[in-house]
Amino acid sequence: MSGRPLVVALGTVDPTLVTDVLGDTVEFVTRPSPEDLADAEGAIVRADAVVDAALLARAPRLRVLARTGVGVDLVDVGEASARGIAVAITPDSGTRAVAEGVLAHALHLVKRLAPLTRLVREDRWAERAGIAVGDLDGATIGIVGYGRIGRRVGELAAAFGMRVLAYDPVSPPPDGVGCPDLAELAEASDVLTLHAPLTEATYHLVDAGLLGRIRPGAVLINCGRGGLLDLDAALAALESGRLGGIGLDVFDPEPPPHHPLFDRPDVVLTPHVMGLTRRATAATFAAAARGVAEVLAGRRPAALANPDWQPTGAATTEEA
Repeated sequence: MSGRPLVVALGTVDPTLVTDVLGDTVEFVTRPSPEDLADAEGAIVRADAVVDAALLARAPRLRVLARTGVGVDLVDVGEASARGIAVAITPDSGTRAVAEGVLAHALHLVKRLAPLTRLVREDRWAERAGIAVGDLDGATIGIVGYGRIGRRVGELAAAFGMRVLAYDPVSPPPDGVGCPDLAELAEASDVLTLHAPLTEATYHLVDAGLLGRIRPGAVLINCGRGGLLDLDAALAALESGRLGGIGLDVFDPEPPPHHPLFDRPDVVLTPHVMGLTRRATAATFAAAARGVAEVLAGRRPAALANPDWQPTGAATTEEA
């Protein structure tokens, strides 16, 4: 051991994005051994890393977990809290990138970019009148979950001339935007985009019942959490013509097993990367590293998944 506090990566972490923030008083290990895990006082946790009670039991000295993002679906926050471990999150770093991704998916589907590309590529120019190209200007976007990302999506959509409506049972949107009923939101929306947290109550929030209420021909975008959407119901809605297109950046599980929905031409798929632009990635990892550094210094990080956690003092360097 070097005598410095040990921080480990749980999942793939580029050390160049975190070591400057962690500083030279911390040792960072990208591929921890069981011995490293047992000695670790901090961890930077990727979205696909499972941090359950069993892993926490193998890391008895752990003081902080810092997620590169906000989702803690795979982190046992309750067990971490019981062990006095801070679970830091990075809520702001990817907000703008994800919101841009939502609009990218919407534009791809509404402007029919995939079928129009095929027409040009396959020398079928004369068939262009058979593909109806839609508009965002004047259309209504329905935002399910009006947190940081949902609000940013609304700002971008408004710049396109869209009417913005939102549903959020936890934090009601302001007057003029808020829609008190999810089904009413679905009925009013030309584009429906999902940004609610994934909980037992929101699992398959968008199911056959809700899709039966959606405006015919609407586009559905999920850059939130894969479990919010019932893929079987979504496929049926596409096949019936109820939905005009689907854009997915998130899946349940990840990576997903193949689903027949993936084969359809009116579906656009990205592998959970809309929040991982170059700038957003650098900001996310730096924010996670700051969360670790704050806890090891005996301070409270900027954002926590377990907000009742309180600092207990700075990490001490062991004698060599």
